Amino acid sequence: MSKKSDVPTFKWSFLHPKYLHTWIGVGLMFLLSWLPYRTQRFLGRKLGLLIMKFFKSRKKIAKRNLELCFPEMTGAERETLLRENFEHMGLAFFETCMAWFWPAWRVKKHVKYVGFEQIEKLKAEGRGVLVTAVHSFNLELGCRAFGLHTTGYGVYRPNTNPVYDWFQYRGRGRENSLIERRDVKQMIKRLRNGDFVWYAPDHDYGRHRYAWAPFFAVEKACTTTGTHLLASASKCLVSSATFTRDRDGTGYTLTFDTPMDAFPYDDAEASAIYTNKFVERSIMRAPEQYMWLHRRFKSRPEGEPSLYD
Repeated sequence: MSKKSDVPTFKWSFLHPKYLHTWIGVGLMFLLSWLPYRTQRFLGRKLGLLIMKFFKSRKKIAKRNLELCFPEMTGAERETLLRENFEHMGLAFFETCMAWFWPAWRVKKHVKYVGFEQIEKLKAEGRGVLVTAVHSFNLELGCRAFGLHTTGYGVYRPNTNPVYDWFQYRGRGRENSLIERRDVKQMIKRLRNGDFVWYAPDHDYGRHRYAWAPFFAVEKACTTTGTHLLASASKCLVSSATFTRDRDGTGYTLTFDTPMDAFPYDDAEASAIYTNKFVERSIMRAPEQYMWLHRRFKSRPEGEPSLYD
């Protein structure tokens, strides 16, 4: 958990007029969360298409990522996937509202759990579990749903807006405890203690504890070796969890996978390659829901040109 001094707490300075827009925004999120679920899904998809129309740079990045990762697809197939992806981006706003403000019973009503029968056995063994996740647009709601079944620790990145940061921390910490993302020692401590820690190793975090590993059709993707660091230092199990929206429009499925039997604890580069395979599997359960707008391949080996020019 974050140190007590680091936990965002309410301050009277939050009432300063310069934060009025944040209070209005969060208030709107609260009100929207009470709309019927089907209404939120409808509005979310429309919002996503609006974003696609006006945020050309993000559309360009997502389109390029799909070209790099799925060269075997036809142009029409990628265009369909791109459109669906932006629809799910719009849904993400409403799902954040759900994650922060829905009562527990309402979340549970829409979530089906798969593979969670393993949890009690893993707890009985007393080993911590590093739960690798991917940056799907519904990650906020997925973390809430996981915490309603089995509490754990999420990795937390503070926001520069202190009012939003306070609301964000409260929303994300309703069922789970939070660890500041730079507090590696605390993550290792929790894993050694037998806890579950959520960790997303799928983005390009730059050349800091990294290895070049294949990611879909891209042979050299800058991949964090943080998974190896946490696993080797704590001797925890490494698993993965995937939260996907059901296509029938009724809710979600949260799948907890069997821990990785052959995780290479003694080889950082091999673990990056191994982890990416599990990341790919999670993404392919619902590729239209993944955060393709991130510049996943912004870091390149020395002397190689940018893949986004």
